[in-house]
Amino acid sequence: MKKIKFIELSFFILMGTLITPSASAQSIKVGGILPLTGKLARFGTIERNSFLMGLDEINAAGGIRGKNIQLIIEDSACIGHVGRSAIEKLRSRDRVLAVIGGYCSSVAFAAAAAAQQFKVPFLVNTASADKISEQNWDYVFRLNPPASEYSKPLISFLTEVVKPKRVAILHENSLFGQSASMRFLRDFEETGTQMLMRESYGIGKPDFRPLLKEIKVKEPDLVFMISYWPDAVLLLRQSRELSLNPKLFGGGALSFTLPEFQQNAQDLAEYVCSGTLWAPSVPYPGAKEYYDKFLARHGSPTDYHGAQAYAAMYVIADALRRARSMTPEDVRDALAETNMMTVFGPVKFVSYGKKTRQNRPPVFLAQWIKGKLELIWPKKFATSNYVYPIPTWNER
Repeated sequence: MKKIKFIELSFFILMGTLITPSASAQSIKVGGILPLTGKLARFGTIERNSFLMGLDEINAAGGIRGKNIQLIIEDSACIGHVGRSAIEKLRSRDRVLAVIGGYCSSVAFAAAAAAQQFKVPFLVNTASADKISEQNWDYVFRLNPPASEYSKPLISFLTEVVKPKRVAILHENSLFGQSASMRFLRDFEETGTQMLMRESYGIGKPDFRPLLKEIKVKEPDLVFMISYWPDAVLLLRQSRELSLNPKLFGGGALSFTLPEFQQNAQDLAEYVCSGTLWAPSVPYPGAKEYYDKFLARHGSPTDYHGAQAYAAMYVIADALRRARSMTPEDVRDALAETNMMTVFGPVKFVSYGKKTRQNRPPVFLAQWIKGKLELIWPKKFATSNYVYPIPTWNER
């Protein structure tokens, strides 16, 4: 059988579906769910491009048992109920053996429930709400850590270095924001730190000054924000206007580590700390090479979203190679036995607490220093010394 060459520009979008069209009847079908339209399409595009880059490499190397993988991607637009419809189509009509993706937690949760019902393995690679892996579903796996893990390196850093007495939390009122803030609150209660306030807000709120004025009066040592980057930029801009000067600004959503955050915040981003799942400097084989290849191929940088997607493509390919047969049940069983290293880190699905089939890669703490995102914690992974306490706005 001749090799089938997948070229990124040869895909097309039809009825909300992206298909690699050069696959034959002999190909192995895998589905994907990503936001390719809507306000989060930029991240879906990074993940799609990373899927396709991994797909090209896997197929060029001989595919799976002499067959190429055909990737069929459904556009979720980050609308919850679309996730369920996508799974139903991918399994019932397209007959895929597995599904990867899941950016928004609401979409991924709906899709995961449908994957369990239709008995098709679903590898979630980005959505982070804890409850996705707490339903005891045996067809649902998660590559990335849950939201409750994101603050662990920050908690460790604060406990050992900062030792704050007073903390204020601001979080978006999404599923992710609520889950992450509750976990952060529980972690801090165990340290005896005084929680001054925990306030939620609607995404896209135009004016944070009333909340920030209330925080300033309380003189917190740490202001912890769980926000997508547009809100994060506005929070920092208005904090500077009001001369709100904690000893540290912390971010609990990974948008604080994105290039868009620094590009839009510019000097406002300086010294902000945030947990991060990945950076080109992480000590994983192929991480920097993946970043460089993506940049050369697309002319723009990738981020942790792309690393997750690229790794997910390889994890699915590994499971397909090891599966006893090309059935969803055997692919599921092969996924359950996964134990491999990827550009996103080690992948092994385990159970702990309420979670099942959950991967537990390390989480890092990063800080923007001189316009560059540096790993500062844990110490063994640090690429720079941390800055604490941070200068006041007037001192910068």
